[in-house]
Order: sequence, then C-alpha cells, then structure tokens
Amino acid sequence: MADDTTELDTGADPDSDPDPETMVREYYELVDAEEYDDLVALFTPDVRYERPGQGAIEGREALRRFYETGRPLEEGSHEVHDVVVDSSGGDVTVAVRGTFSGRQGEETVEFGFADFHALNAERDAIARRYTFTDRDEV
Repeated sequence: MADDTTELDTGADPDSDPDPETMVREYYELVDAEEYDDLVALFTPDVRYERPGQGAIEGREALRRFYETGRPLEEGSHEVHDVVVDSSGGDVTVAVRGTFSGRQGEETVEFGFADFHALNAERDAIARRYTFTDRDEV
C-alpha cells in the first residue's frame, strides 16, 4: 500500500533535531525484529504506554518486560499506512495508522491500529505512547 505522510510545520531546524517520523518508524522495525535493547532506548526513562482497557506500562524496565514476556502478539509485522507529525502546540506528537499481521496465542491475526507517540521536550525520545486497535487486547 502507498505510504502517506503529512508533516505539520514544526518551526525546528531539520539539520539539528532528530526526525520524529524516522524515530517512530524505527520503533516498528525494532518491535518486528524483536530488538528490545534498541527499542527501549527510543523511550524516556519514565515512559508511559497506555492501551485501552489495560493498565498503563510505566518506565523503561516495565516496557522491556512487556515486550519480552507480556506482549500477547508474536511472529508478526507492522505495516505503516499513514504518519502525521504534529508540533503545532510546541509539543511533538507522531500519529500512525497501520495494520499488524501475526499471531496472538494460537490464532493468526490481522488488525488495524492507530498509535500516538508524544516526544519529550528535546524531541529525541518517546515519552508517551498510546495504542488503539480494533481488537479487545493486544
């Protein structure tokens, strides 16, 4: 599928700031490759990850445990369809729409997702992550 990307004016110098879209796309590559050391390094030490109907994951170590042993999805990959970078209020949020295909337990699954990644003030790490899917639990 075609990749559509929209970037709102950040007012930032693109040569001096990390690229938020690149950072977030790297997140999906690292999840799919199960490279959790590099994945966790994309986040702030006090990261908060929220998923509807489930308790928030707080901190890098809790995030690492989730990906290593608590994540119900496996053997799959993300396909990113749309990315929107918004910094209109001064903060940077990257919105992503896509699909995941893989396994959840013994079941083969494919579902849509929408994720929001809020970057820290330095724009060099993800401070908050929110996930919404068309499944009850992931």
